[in-house]
Amino acid sequence: MTLSKDDAGIFTPLLPELNNTNQDENNSDSGGASVSGAVFNVSTSTIGAGIMSIPATLKVLGVIPAMILIGVIAILSEVSAEFLIRFTKSSEKQKTTYAGVMGESFGRVGSVMLQLCIMITNLGCLIIYLIIIGDVLCGSGSNESMHSGMLQEWFGLQWWNSRSFAILFTVVFVMLPLVLLKRVESLRFTSAVSVLLAVVFVAISTVLAISALWHGKTKTPRLLPVLENKASFFELFTAVPIIVSAFTFHFNVHPIAAELRKTSDMVTAVRISLVLCAAVYAAVGFFGYLLFGDSTMPDILSNFDHNFGSTVGTFLNDTVRLSYALHLMLVFPLPNFSLRVNVDEFLFPEWPLLSSHNIRFVPLTCILLIFVYIAAIAIPNIWFFFQFLGSTTSLCVAFVFPGAIVLRDINGIATRRDKILAVLMIAIAVISSTIAISSNIASLLRT
Repeated sequence: MTLSKDDAGIFTPLLPELNNTNQDENNSDSGGASVSGAVFNVSTSTIGAGIMSIPATLKVLGVIPAMILIGVIAILSEVSAEFLIRFTKSSEKQKTTYAGVMGESFGRVGSVMLQLCIMITNLGCLIIYLIIIGDVLCGSGSNESMHSGMLQEWFGLQWWNSRSFAILFTVVFVMLPLVLLKRVESLRFTSAVSVLLAVVFVAISTVLAISALWHGKTKTPRLLPVLENKASFFELFTAVPIIVSAFTFHFNVHPIAAELRKTSDMVTAVRISLVLCAAVYAAVGFFGYLLFGDSTMPDILSNFDHNFGSTVGTFLNDTVRLSYALHLMLVFPLPNFSLRVNVDEFLFPEWPLLSSHNIRFVPLTCILLIFVYIAAIAIPNIWFFFQFLGSTTSLCVAFVFPGAIVLRDINGIATRRDKILAVLMIAIAVISSTIAISSNIASLLRT
């Protein structure tokens, strides 16, 4: 298979020769990545910073609507990913990337629109990761609502544990070595560790919540939202993009699938991953909201600087914050893969493939890291960032573009069920996006 630069999209740095789309699906002896590695990479792509805002969505929606919404979004995310895999496999022009399939359906304009959305989404995710890591290590908030960081709690105020220096140290000595790897499969072990750390976060949150419940320190969580006026009703829709953003992994579907022995294995990996991620989100959302109630912060890690009244509680408190900060450090390389190659394809469409051109690969990697670092230092709050990404580019990448590919159906493979689901996904995306953006603008004008 000849891979054109125009089709490289989010595929180029990932050694596509491991998975030829023309190979026999039943040939299990060919080399390739494992399904378990794909499960960990998809799960790590999904369970990023979005988990931190899930408890806040329960505060807005109430427990029952939030749990239903998590399940619905998980199902629709699986459907949209299956659409991408199936329509890629049936491509008459042998398009092997998300950008390639969009280009086949809608021409160069569609391909560029997708690339821009992926770049904005992934750049925003990377900035959010560093913001949260900075919050955990160095604290966050204003004078009215200050939350201390772990480094200051342990060592006091020092020049070397300031926010700018701590994030810089993390970027140089943790992120940089990982983002210089050129294959997703190379990250399977770090992805496995990151998923384990997310499970540790959930387990400790559960233990703390149950302990608080046993000692009568929790308040009864609201099962349904409180609708005091019209504004509070429309505010409910601002939670939808947050959850959609938490389930957005579609930018890595093709890079991960490219390294599998069989493309059908990707469908299995996606389903297993989404069941795991939905369970993690439901658990951390419920127990996080149960633990902190109406004082739940948009970034729940900020709540974990509270003193729980015992040495064990303080130890668990520090463990949960540190484990998730480490998790985000290990998640960081996955969005960076597709961000880097889409930026390169957008800026240098006629140049050689990025994976074979180190003179371009290393400087581009460093420039993106520098930009993300500067933005993370300059941006203080992640809630509106999450809402913006979830209301716009994440919805497009996860729902709008896959649905549009199905409705376009240039190869004539879409069933009636496919088209109904595609219309449903696009309708949910457009309605929730419009209301969420309007509500956010109204909130900003009121303040």
